[in-house]
Order: sequence, then structure tokens, then C-alpha cells
Amino acid sequence: MLETLSNRLQDVFKALRGETRLTPEAIETALREIRLALLEADVNFKVVKAFIDRVRDRAMEEEVLRSLSPSQQVVKIVRDEMVALFGDAEGGLQPSTKRPRVILMLGLQGAGKTTTTGKLGMWLAKQGRHPLLVSTDVKRPAAIQQLNVVGHKAGLRVHDPAGQMDPVERARGAVAEAANLGFDTVIVDTAGRLHIDDELMHELVAIQRATDPSDRLFVADAMTGQDAIKSAGEFNARVGVTGVALTKLDGDARGGAALSVVSVVGVPIAFAGVGERLEDFEAFHADRFVSRVLGMGDVLSLIERAEAAIDQEDAERLEEKIRANEFTLEDFRDQLKTIRKMGPFEQIIGMLPGMGSIKALAENKPDEKQITRVEAIINSMTPDERRKQHIISGSRRKRIAKGSGTSVEEVNRLLKQFVQMQKMLKQLGGMAGLSGGGSKKARRQAMQMLRNRR
Repeated sequence: MLETLSNRLQDVFKALRGETRLTPEAIETALREIRLALLEADVNFKVVKAFIDRVRDRAMEEEVLRSLSPSQQVVKIVRDEMVALFGDAEGGLQPSTKRPRVILMLGLQGAGKTTTTGKLGMWLAKQGRHPLLVSTDVKRPAAIQQLNVVGHKAGLRVHDPAGQMDPVERARGAVAEAANLGFDTVIVDTAGRLHIDDELMHELVAIQRATDPSDRLFVADAMTGQDAIKSAGEFNARVGVTGVALTKLDGDARGGAALSVVSVVGVPIAFAGVGERLEDFEAFHADRFVSRVLGMGDVLSLIERAEAAIDQEDAERLEEKIRANEFTLEDFRDQLKTIRKMGPFEQIIGMLPGMGSIKALAENKPDEKQITRVEAIINSMTPDERRKQHIISGSRRKRIAKGSGTSVEEVNRLLKQFVQMQKMLKQLGGMAGLSGGGSKKARRQAMQMLRNRR
């Protein structure tokens, strides 16, 4: 997430920690680097100036300079002030008792409104809501069909009356259908333009009057920088915006727009698109976003993804197998599939505290193709071979390699690593049943095994 900005800021903090004593000169040097990093990330220059001034005022206080850990104090000040840029608003949608609740998706053409409409619908469905989608973009070729495809992929119903090409009537019809069939939310994917014009605004105002929306979300491409902020401001002035959904926040092209939206437009960020999959969409939490940018991880989001991907009963069965030393290659394959559900490995690693700053990870990014090859090897085994890997002889290894399109060396490597994993899991599983000195001994042995694996 904003990798270039993140790396620049972490380098500044690393230099601060290297100082034996923090001086006003050292702080000014750090602030100069932070200012450059923010401007290069396309954060609004007025926002940057105000931000640097606030950090300087707090960092130059005597209690900070004379504290036992002044560099950590400065890092905390930078984090607090970055979080303050986003205001007090919580991510997601504001509470509303209106049914059906109508959400207008606003924005320029190419910002990702249609995909974001599907992502928001899927997100709401996971919250126990029942959304109905509708497109009012009757001028862009295949726009209506695109929403149908996205809706089908997300498992959501799309209102698409045959022959109806009036935007206002399509929106009004969707609200009526939702009320009749029991849908509690209507998400309206409105038309976009390459630029803002009066025709577009008149159409949006007419749809707004016909549907009485609770929410007007402006969809902004984070990679377009200040252009996205300018457009959000114009939409807000003309039709009113209640929140912003930022797309492509997983990209590395500047992206400083995220740090400018609230200060410049005065509208909170409600949602963030953090990947290409429909599942890669989340309510925006300022503290988590800032922690990721500063390389501090985002454990809460990681836990939420794990809870969504892992079935509780499956987890309990797996725990019992590990304790009984019955973890098999079949279980291993199932866990790989579960991890994949949580999202791209790079995102998962970035949520772990401290991992984002490890340069080796940036240079040797996890290869998901390799995971596919591992799954292919296990799938090429018979059920007996998956449960009892010790029966896999030389001839069986050749057959497995041929069936999975891999080499015998890769099969051997997987089996060797799996045996090592089994030994480690046996040690870790045994810790649960021990107490006193035995537990400490097992813990020490497990930690030593983890060190040896590095």
C-alpha cells in the first residue's frame, strides 16, 4: 500500500533512530525528507505544509527532546498527525433506518464505479444486507452489461428491465422492485463522463430527486492523485457527496490523494479498494491505513480476513489433528487454499508488524505460482499418499511429478519440507498439554526450530 511513500518514510525513521541524541537540527532534516516524500506522493501542498508545521510544533517540545526514546516519540507524533488528517469519521456507511436504503455511486468515467458497485454489494451482503444493483449509464457502450456480469460474479441481483433506457426510470424502478421483493439496499451505478458537464449534473440531480438516496459515494482512482481530489470537490459542490470510495489503493503510483481528501474536500473516506478481486474491498479505517503506510502492520484487518476465510469447525478439527500428530498433506493443501482466500500474499505480509520494512521481502516477493505448483503436486497423489506420505516411493514420485507437470526434485523438496513442518507442529501442539518447566522447555525447543528454519 503506497509502497514508495512507505519506504521513504521508514528510511526517515530509521535515520532518526540512528541518532544518539535528537536535536532540533536532526528533526528539521527529518521533516524536510518527510515533506519531500509527501509532495512526491502527490499530497496537496497546503495539506503538507500544515501537517509539517503541526509535527514540528509537537516534536520540538522539551519533553520530547529530553525523553528516553525521542525518535519513537517523533514517529508517534507523525502517526498521530497522519491519522488526524482523516478526521473523526468512521469508515463504511453511516447509520440509516431508511428502507430500502439508496446509495448513488458517483464519479468520472474510468474511475472504477461499476466494479466498486459490485464490490460494495458483496461487502454489504457479507454484513447480512440484501442489496439490489442497477445501472443508469445508458450512453456508455456495454455499461449495463458490465454491471450484469459483475453482479452475477458477486452473486447479486441486478435490476435490468428490457428496453428501458431512461436513467431516472431505471433508478426509480429499482427502488420499487427492492421495496416489493424485500431488498433493503439499492446501489445505483450512475453514468460518468471524461469531464464534469451540465448534462451529467442535471441527470444526477434528477436521479437524486427520484430515489432520495441516503448516501452519495464518490468513486476516485487513487492513482490519479490531485485530479481525483479536484473532481471530488466539484461533485460535492454540485450534487453533494457523503463519502469517498478510493480505488487502487494497492497500487504504488503516488496515491497521496488519500491523505488529502478530507482536508481539501471536507468529505470522509468511506471505503478502500485494495485489490482486483471483488473481495478486495474494505471499510476505511484511518489508523489501520496509516499503520500500514508507516510499516507498522495492520493486525486487526489481518484477523478480520482470517475470520472471514476460516471456518470455525474446520479450525477446531485442524487443531485436534495437530495435537494428535495427524496433520497430513491433504490438510496442508486445504490450508493453502484458506490462505489464498485472505488475499494476495504481499498484502497479508504487509499487514504483519515490521514485515513491510524488510527489504528482502520486497526483492523476493512471494510467488503464488509456486503455491499453485505445490497444490498440483498434492492433487496428483492418491488419497492414501496424501495421508501417509512415507509410502511414496521413487516410482510414485515419478508418477506424481508427471501428473502435476513438475519435476521429481520439486516433489522431493515438498515432501522434505512437509516432514519438517510435521515435526514443528508436533512440538507446538505438545505445548498445549504441558505445564510448568515442561511447557517452557517445549516453547524453547519450538522457538529454536523456528530460528533454524530462517
